[in-house]
Amino acid sequence: MTRERSPRRLRRRDRNALLTAALTAVSCTASGCVVVHGERTVLPGATRAEAAQAVAAFTDAYNKADKAYDSSLDAPYVTGPLADIDAARLKAGHVNSPSGNASHVPLKLSDVKITIPKKAGWPRWFLADARGNKAGNYRWLLVFTRADLGERWRVAYLTLAAPGAVPQFKKDKDGWGEAVPASSARLAVAPDDLSRSYVNYLKKGGKAFADGPNTSELRAYRQGQTRKPGLVRQYIDQPLTRGDYAPLALRTADGGALVFFTTHHYEKETAAANTSVPTPSKAVGALTTGEIHQSLTLESVAGQAALDPAGKGAVSIVAKVNGVTGAKGE
Repeated sequence: MTRERSPRRLRRRDRNALLTAALTAVSCTASGCVVVHGERTVLPGATRAEAAQAVAAFTDAYNKADKAYDSSLDAPYVTGPLADIDAARLKAGHVNSPSGNASHVPLKLSDVKITIPKKAGWPRWFLADARGNKAGNYRWLLVFTRADLGERWRVAYLTLAAPGAVPQFKKDKDGWGEAVPASSARLAVAPDDLSRSYVNYLKKGGKAFADGPNTSELRAYRQGQTRKPGLVRQYIDQPLTRGDYAPLALRTADGGALVFFTTHHYEKETAAANTSVPTPSKAVGALTTGEIHQSLTLESVAGQAALDPAGKGAVSIVAKVNGVTGAKGE
């Protein structure tokens, strides 16, 4: 498959129009009121107080949805890859436990570090880097976005990074970060090419990405799983680069960038005659359509954060969250 497809209908079909629509704000000072055109003027994406409020609102909604296994409770606060992953997780939880999540532990974020880039145009966005009380000692990286002033802040990317993996970001004298254009040619791989580059790497290998669990080790694992006695596994990987799945890049202190990007994956298991596909987990079973006879196809979406060096060099995947969003038995 070469044609890029969204795993589900984008919530906002007119996002491209929003990206180019003008923001006209009125700024009143002692000398009078002036019109500020946000599509041309480089401004911080949010105030610090606004960003802190958005983090708190998301955390509250996330906890309510997780406790009830009800995706409607946090759907207004998520978008892009996280919306796909989160909705599927909550759907599976509800199917297996209609009364709610008996194992619910509220997410608590501490040591929250917020980096707000200055930029012109939409979408506006910012990064929250926090310590979570789940998933061990990992840092939770949450990218909040919105496409105009009337929208609520939503989390498009939620990835988990090991301690020490989060880089230092470039900031100006006022503490604002720097957004990197998606088409930037000053990086090893332009942000808007990163999803396609990663998909090509998974298929063919190469030197574009540094060795690690989500690159060389993943390829080795797949190669070992491709053919086992009585079972064949096939993999199809697709880039996702548009609308709510567009990459977002933040300049690091060393001149490179931390880039958040999305990929779309299929894994098909086919059993030989007189054998059967391994029984899926309860969570996958809850998302499965059709009857599993000889094959099972898993569909998943992944949100990744990558260190993209300035100039030449290998890109390092430093954080990744992958979630099954659907399955089909045949």
